[in-house]
Amino acid sequence: MKEVTPNELNIWMESSHVEIQVIDVREPYEADICNIGAELIPMGEIMVNMHKIRKDVKVVIHCRSGGRSGAMIQALERHGYENLYNLLGGILAWADEVDNSLEKY
Repeated sequence: MKEVTPNELNIWMESSHVEIQVIDVREPYEADICNIGAELIPMGEIMVNMHKIRKDVKVVIHCRSGGRSGAMIQALERHGYENLYNLLGGILAWADEVDNSLEKY
């Protein structure tokens, strides 16, 4: 499984030269606590919403700490996705390394 660090993702998100899609697989109540502006598709809805996940750009999937997003990447890779990256350490690592103003839970 390919992974991206919070700092690398931050660079990608700020770059006009890198087209990416960022997907949050946490539950809506978790995204209400803190988020990085990702598209919210909860873990339980990923497989029925595969049509929303692009195959032509880098897709970073994240959750709170990396476990749920890793499981979703493994499931999606069985359906032919090769462009997926897991956010290493999830939004908790993002809060530690990129934006410490985010509330951790």
